[in-house]
Amino acid sequence: MISKKTKYGLKAMLYLARMCDRGPVLIADLSRDERIPKKFLEMILLTLKNNGILQSRKGKGGGYYLGKAPREISVGNVIRTLEGPLAPVPCVSETAYAKCGECLDERTCGIRLVMKDVRDAITNILDKTTIAEVLEREERAMKQVMGTTDYHI
Repeated sequence: MISKKTKYGLKAMLYLARMCDRGPVLIADLSRDERIPKKFLEMILLTLKNNGILQSRKGKGGGYYLGKAPREISVGNVIRTLEGPLAPVPCVSETAYAKCGECLDERTCGIRLVMKDVRDAITNILDKTTIAEVLEREERAMKQVMGTTDYHI
């Protein structure tokens, strides 16, 4: 399960992707429009900025904006940045591997073998899904809900 911080981070990324042709976005606007507590959002955006996913501009006309095009930012990268490794157990992590103290033989551990499959399935989906694709899915869902193909986000 992802944390509230990560969910808010993904919501912020989608919002910034929707606004990417309008220039930097103020934290206050993003906070209000997405109903994310401002102080919490500031911390999330700073983390994303410090990891190169977002950029910011100070002064008049300033705010936060995507560091890359929405098609170049994977959901997996955002989640790893805010949450840490995607692996359900440390012994299958590709970025934060740690041996299990209670495991006698990693090569034959059934738990590890299953959790590796889980990790592979999760990373396969999240690393191949971009912020742009999430927006496209939202738009398709909105069209289905609205019962029309003329609706645009």
